[in-house]
Order: sequence, then structure tokens, then C-alpha cells
Amino acid sequence: MDWHDVHNIHTGHANRQYGNLAVMADHQNPPRSLIEGPSAWIGADIARRPEEWTYHLSAADLAEIEAATAACRGRDIASIARDDFPLPGLGPLLERMRGELLNGRGFVLLRGLPVEGRPIVESATAWWGIGTYIGSARSQNAKGHVLGHVRDLGLATEDPNVRTYQTTARQHFHTDSCDVVGLLCLKTAKSGGLSSLVSSNTIYNVMAERHPDLVWRLFQPFATDRRGEVPEGKKPWFDLPVFHDYQGYLSAIYSGTYIRSALRFPEAPHPAAEDFAALDVFDQLAEDKDLRLDITLRPGDIQFVHNHTILHDRTSFVDWPEPERKRHLLRLWLAVPGARPLPPVYAERYGSIEIGDRGGIICPGTKLHAPLEPV
Repeated sequence: MDWHDVHNIHTGHANRQYGNLAVMADHQNPPRSLIEGPSAWIGADIARRPEEWTYHLSAADLAEIEAATAACRGRDIASIARDDFPLPGLGPLLERMRGELLNGRGFVLLRGLPVEGRPIVESATAWWGIGTYIGSARSQNAKGHVLGHVRDLGLATEDPNVRTYQTTARQHFHTDSCDVVGLLCLKTAKSGGLSSLVSSNTIYNVMAERHPDLVWRLFQPFATDRRGEVPEGKKPWFDLPVFHDYQGYLSAIYSGTYIRSALRFPEAPHPAAEDFAALDVFDQLAEDKDLRLDITLRPGDIQFVHNHTILHDRTSFVDWPEPERKRHLLRLWLAVPGARPLPPVYAERYGSIEIGDRGGIICPGTKLHAPLEPV
């Protein structure tokens, strides 16, 4: 992909049939006009052009990363800033990719970072340094992990205080509580564990055209379970709509699994039947084989995703029995400079809506750190 000219790439909105969803004869106006441009992409279309969203790290790129990583040996990873990790050639390219994340298709894939057979601290340092060119790291859980480990810990999703990334179960389409989420693949599962993406802007377009009576429901608040990670003074759930139309931007924040698990709280607002119908259509569209894009991540792959316009999923997987071979990804939650404005209600989940300093999970006793092992 020629990332020196990313702003010239557009996919637009295509007209096609989506699965078996029925067209509803309702003439109610949708809440806003349809989204046009590169963020409203169709998975089946862009899957045929991976060169447009994939960048292969060059020998020169890898030499820069290696030198910067070596210069940071012995440092606390969480203390490494962008100025500590110079990437004179790759850095400007990553900045242009950041622009594509925020204002274009909303995701990028980089391939070829050497990770196999290397100490975890080397891979984690390189990953952190690359991430500083996209944004600043945020806490991913109540423990204050600014470097996350996506790995099965043998936990059960039936436990309401367990996050799905700690299991082998399918995650289902959702967004994370940050501007951009990044993943570095260290090891793959024995089978399964695909990364799936879908444009929330495209989901809105289809719902507005075919289900205008239901899409309205998604602009109203839903109680969403915090899964035991409760900031000081907050309820064990937060109330936010799925879709937000604010200052010209349509943003989405969603976890259907956690909306449904919030029903365990008797005092939480419970959705009406029509609300569940809207959520069901939303989920069906996210899972539609034409709309979504499935990516097989392999060791050394880096994926960045813009949460405000894209939902992501991870299919269930079967892991290796040997601990040293188990599926393992490193994750970053990033607050990004130049990101879109978010409505004040986002502070209920993000803590702040200040651009460049928002998102993450902070609870009583949270201390920020970058662990090198899953805990």
C-alpha cells in the first residue's frame, strides 16, 4: 500500500443486499443522513483489495525499530515517550496512518515485526514505542494495565466480573473504551481466533434505509455492565446510547453482551421489546458475511482500529495445551491527538472527553503499569 497517499483512497457506500434481513415498509425519517465516504465500507468489497489497508514493514523500518528498542533497554516500558523512541523514516508514515484511522477507513494492518523467539520485553518495548506515534496509552482494566495481554486465563464468561478477552470464547462485536485499540500478535491459537471488523457507519446506513423505526432506538441510552470495574462514585453499569450524532460525526459505542448482562441489576433500566429488536438487527448486520471483514492475524502483525467507527470481534478458538504456545496478543488502548469531539455523555464511560486525554478504566486503587505477563 502507498501510505504516502492514503487520503486519496475512498471506498464509499455501496448498494447491495444484506443477508436475509427483511425490508420494512416504514417511512419514518432516520435520525440523520446516511454516512458517505471511506468510513462506510463494505467488508466483501475491501477484502478484495488488501493492499489498500496492509503495510509491510521494510528492512529500513525494522532497523529503526531495532535501534530504538535497543536504546530503551532497561527502561520501565510505561515511561517510554515518543521522543525516547525515534523513528525518523517510519514515524511520519505512522502519523499518516493515524490520519487514515481517524478520517478514513478506520483501520490499518502492519505486517512483519519480528516477535518469534524474542524475549517478551523486546517485543513489548517495540510495540509500545510504535504505539506512541498513534496516541497515549490508557488503562485497560481496574488493575491499571496500560499494556494489555489478550490470552486465555482459564476463566469463564459466565462470571459477570470476567472480561471476554481473558477466555477462549467468542467476543462478539463491540467497541473498546478508547479512541483507537491496537493489537500486536505474538502467538496464534491451534485453530480459530480470527479478528473480525465491521463499519458501524455502514450498519447505521443499512438500518436507516431498511429499519428506520428501529434505528431510532439505538440513539436512546442502554444500561451497559461494567463487569465489576466500577470507578469511584459510579454505578456498576453506565448508561449510553449505541449511536451518537455530535458535531457532524456519527460515533458508536457498543457491547451487546454487556448490555444484556446489565439485566442482572434490578435497579438498572431494562430495554423494551422494541429495543431488543433493534439490538438484534444491529448484531445481525455486524455479523453479516458481506459487511464484515475477517482477518487472520499471524505473529508480527499489528492491527490498529478506530473504535468510534468500527466494531471488532474475535472468534472462539482452540488453544495449544503447552503454555509456551498459547495464543497471545499485546494490546494498547490509545487516546489520540486530533481525534473527533465526543458528546459530554461519553464522560460516563471515558472519564473525560478531552481530546488526547480520554478513555480507559480507572477505579479506586488503580495504579498504572505495563506488566510483561498476563495477570
